[in-house]
Amino acid sequence: MTAPVQPGLSASSGGPVPSSRRGPSRRPLSPHQLDALRLASLGKTHTEIGRQLLIEPTSVGKLFTEVFRKLGAVNMPNAVLLAARAGLLDGKPQRHGDHAGFAAHRYRKEEPCDACWEGERAYRADRRAVRKAARQHAA
Repeated sequence: MTAPVQPGLSASSGGPVPSSRRGPSRRPLSPHQLDALRLASLGKTHTEIGRQLLIEPTSVGKLFTEVFRKLGAVNMPNAVLLAARAGLLDGKPQRHGDHAGFAAHRYRKEEPCDACWEGERAYRADRRAVRKAARQHAA
C-alpha cells in the first residue's frame, strides 16, 4: 500500500476536489490512522474517536492532519470519500473495472486485474480524446 490515492470528484457537484498543497503522500496509512478514519466515517467526534483509540482529542486532530496529507485531502469529508473510493474503509474498492478500481489496486501494491486495466486504458483514451478536442477547439 504505497501508491497515493488521487483526489477525486466531490460527491455533491461532481467537480474536482482540490488536493492539499503538497499533494498525496506515497506512504500508506498506518493501521491506527485507518482505525481513526473508519470511526470518522461513522460520524464519530474527535472526543469519541480519542476515547475508543485511547488517545487525547488533540492527538486525534494531529492524527487526521497526517491522514489528510497522506490522502491529499482538504477536509474530513474529502478524506472519507477518497478512502472509501480506494477501498481503504472496507478492504475493497467501491468501483471495479475502471480508473478508480485501477488506482485502488495500485494503492494496495497489487497488480490490477484485467478488468481494471481495461478500464484504465479506456479512461486514458478518453482523456486523450478530450485534450485533443480542446486543442482543436482552441486553434
